[in-house]
Amino acid sequence: MPTFRLNGSRLLEVDIAGESFKALNGSMVAYTGQVQFKRQGMTGGGGGIMGAVKRKVSGESVTLMDCTGSGTVYIANEAQEINLVELAGETLWVEASNLVALSSSVKTDVKFNGLRGMSTGQGLATTVATGNGTLAITTDGPAIILEVAPGQPLCVDPQAYVCHKGQLQQDFITDVNWRTAIGQNSGESFQLRFQGQGIVYIQPAERQGGVDL
Repeated sequence: MPTFRLNGSRLLEVDIAGESFKALNGSMVAYTGQVQFKRQGMTGGGGGIMGAVKRKVSGESVTLMDCTGSGTVYIANEAQEINLVELAGETLWVEASNLVALSSSVKTDVKFNGLRGMSTGQGLATTVATGNGTLAITTDGPAIILEVAPGQPLCVDPQAYVCHKGQLQQDFITDVNWRTAIGQNSGESFQLRFQGQGIVYIQPAERQGGVDL
């Protein structure tokens, strides 16, 4: 299986020996050895016409490439921080725009979440990754990892949300106005609430765009 490791906080190194992994198209900044790069397509939604429609409607997709051969591939994306998330038969819900690389053994699909996606500008859905392997997730600034425990729900600004895993139930809170309370211009009228047991990754910077509902 390919070996993922970080070189600093903004560069990912992936060692392969006759293997392959998937990376964001154009994210390769250097490599050693004999490696071939082939554009694979978009994440999530499945194949065929229905898969294309699902990705188009949701807006939740990124273009990936297959990296195959023997050597070391160096991955980076716009000097963003890179974080490694391991899956052992688990499921990770992640914003497609934060996904930069993943093991070929990890499968992705698109799950519709209704209005939640409208708040982030990422569409109406989240990418769902399942299986065994490693995912490399980018964040604008160092990732903040927050634990959620039973009876202690966590509320998150949707513009800062990156991904989550565990036994978590996600719903929405409206009529929240954090920014108005601290004197900023626009209101935070729509928040994500997570309840149960698990972890949530957020970034210390908000995405541009989106709407307040």
